Amino acid sequence: MISKDKIYGLVLSGGKSTRMGEDKGLITYHKLPQREHLYHLLNEVCDKTFLSIRKDQKSEISNMFDVIIDNDEFRGPYNGLLSAHKEHPDAAWLVLACDLPLMDKRALEELIEARNSDKIASAFADADDPLPEPLCAIWEPEALKQSVAYLEAGNGSCPRKFLINSDVNLVFPQQKEVLLNANSRAEYEEALLKIAP
Repeated sequence: MISKDKIYGLVLSGGKSTRMGEDKGLITYHKLPQREHLYHLLNEVCDKTFLSIRKDQKSEISNMFDVIIDNDEFRGPYNGLLSAHKEHPDAAWLVLACDLPLMDKRALEELIEARNSDKIASAFADADDPLPEPLCAIWEPEALKQSVAYLEAGNGSCPRKFLINSDVNLVFPQQKEVLLNANSRAEYEEALLKIAP
C-alpha cells in the first residue's frame, strides 16, 4: 500500500562532477561535506534519508549514513533516483542534488507543505523561468514508475524533460537563491559569497 504521507530523502551524490573538477558532494560550504550537510537537512524533514552513491564510493562513507548504491541501469541522475525507487517503490522521494549549497530547512519545509500527491511530482521552480527543478523535487511513486517506461521507450534520460511533459505541481520558493546550482568554480565562488555572514 502506498502511503501518501511517507517521504524519503535522497541526496544524489554519485555524479562525476566533471565541470567542477572535484567531487561536489565533498565540497564544504557549511562546515561539513555538502552531501553530509544535505543528508542532515533532509533527515530533519523526511521519514528516512539516504545518500545515493556509486559502488566505488561505498568505502569512503561512514556507517552513520544510510546509502543506496546505484544499480547502473540508467544514465545521469535517473540512475540514483530509480535505484532508490527500486529499493523502496512505495515511497515518495524528496530528491536533492549535491550542487545546491544555499538549500535550507525552511525551503524544504515549504516544498513539503506545498506537496500535491495527486500530481506526478512537486518541484521547485524559479518564478522568472518556471521550469521544474527535477533534482529539487518530491517525486511521487507513480512518477518513478512512469519514468522507467519513459526511459525504456527511448525518450532520452533527462528527468527535467520528463517532468515538463507531465502533470507537475510547481512550487516557487520564497528565497529563490536556494535554487543556485554550483557546478563550476565561478558558481562555487558565488555561493561562498552568499553564505558568508
